[in-house]
Amino acid sequence: MSVEQQLAQMKKAIDKARDMRYRAEAKLEELENQKNRLLTELEELGVKPEELDQEIERLEREIHTSLTETWELIPKELIEDEK
Repeated sequence: MSVEQQLAQMKKAIDKARDMRYRAEAKLEELENQKNRLLTELEELGVKPEELDQEIERLEREIHTSLTETWELIPKELIEDEK
């Protein structure tokens, strides 16, 4: 391989690396913006990020309780047996 060919190959590799870097920087910026939007939304909801798992569990319990209470309000003869 001649010197010119090697230089052309190096230039191509450098250009490709530069393009990958620009894409990675753009993706990083996009992800940082998304993170900030989510943190703002959590703050508006009154939930701290470190309490998110507990809040999800609380909401799941609340949903389960509400479903149970709703089923109890429906007369048993109106509920079809799925046997």
